[in-house]
Amino acid sequence: MRTSTHWVEDRPGFFRMTVAATNCYLIRDADGVTLVDAGLPATGKVLDALLGDLGLRRRDIDAVLLTHAHFDHVGLARGLRATGVPVRVHPGDRRLARHPYRYRPSVARIPYLLTHPGGLPVIGRMAAAGALAVRGVEAESSIPSRGVLDVPGRPSVVHTPGHTDGHCAFFFATRGVLLSGDALVTLDPYTGKRGPQIVANAATKDAATALRSLDALEATEAGVVLTGHGDPWISGIASAARRARVVGSH
Repeated sequence: MRTSTHWVEDRPGFFRMTVAATNCYLIRDADGVTLVDAGLPATGKVLDALLGDLGLRRRDIDAVLLTHAHFDHVGLARGLRATGVPVRVHPGDRRLARHPYRYRPSVARIPYLLTHPGGLPVIGRMAAAGALAVRGVEAESSIPSRGVLDVPGRPSVVHTPGHTDGHCAFFFATRGVLLSGDALVTLDPYTGKRGPQIVANAATKDAATALRSLDALEATEAGVVLTGHGDPWISGIASAARRARVVGSH
């Protein structure tokens, strides 16, 4: 595993960038470079540092795949699209990509945070990283609900609605690596709690559906799970899904 002050190579070719407890991933293989999620605006400096370390520039990114279109996952998408990089999302989240703040979670966010103060430091760091100034993107609604994408790494799509309607995870079958986005996290930004779980009701549209989507993640039998928030889970998706079901909705 290689590391720098900016990024971590969790598995060969899988580079994790973390800003304000929000992860996005650069995947590099012989065919090129894929970026999964676009973080927060402050992620741009980290992305440029990583690309520089790899001898690359933003225009060398072949595709951006959005697991979903909440504001903390599309922060760089508009700028990358302006440089000619394709930005792709599931049709269920196309409107959200245009308007990344216009969504209604299961419960109101502000009252939830006031009763769950453990999440306030994380939300504060997100705000400092530009979370309140994210601009939407006109993304290509070209990620299907299933199938293998013709982008570097050739991930399989795992449609995992619940957190959002169009949420998708991406499974890199030849490497046994699952990028779960916010369908399963190991740190909930809204509570500050760690361990495998779905995201709190304050940011999830339909928790019951999100819990059912754990079945689709588990079916991949992935050995390593790289999440949208929190550290990697290296004990397999089955154990992560079991723990998330025990935690349940919150």
